[in-house]
Amino acid sequence: MRYEGVIHCFGDHIDTDVIIPATYMTVDDPAHLARHCFEPVAPDFAARVTPGDLVFAGENFGCGSSREHAPIAIKAAGISCVVAASFARIFYRSAINIGLPAVVCPAAVAAAKDGMRAVVDLEAGTVSVGDQQYTIAPFSPEVLAIIEAGGLVASMKKKWMARQTEIHP
Repeated sequence: MRYEGVIHCFGDHIDTDVIIPATYMTVDDPAHLARHCFEPVAPDFAARVTPGDLVFAGENFGCGSSREHAPIAIKAAGISCVVAASFARIFYRSAINIGLPAVVCPAAVAAAKDGMRAVVDLEAGTVSVGDQQYTIAPFSPEVLAIIEAGGLVASMKKKWMARQTEIHP
């Protein structure tokens, strides 16, 4: 899986209230959430994103309350992948669970600037920013399958359907 797009940079300790304000916690429409993604710090974010773009952020991205709305809003806004120096544990797991790749690569984050282009190649285990390439820890085959399927629920449904075909040809 390869993701290529324009970088949108954010700093350290971007919490879930910044990603999607609590005002929108009663909303379950991803398109509506997308319009308000990063609203407190970048009110024009949703208008600037082109599908496939990437978010690069500093330490502890996604800290704060454990709301799945945050990665949903990011993905629905058109962001294909988030690269950060580190992630809050619950955000990281929620991102993978909805099929949003969350990649740890502090060196790539340090090299990134708003508007630059980047390429994240999960299978090759690399993040490229400008003319520099950085190595990332590989994802397990199980996590890659979840991301490729579009999330944990979609992945489990795919496995269940395959199993049903085996049982009832």
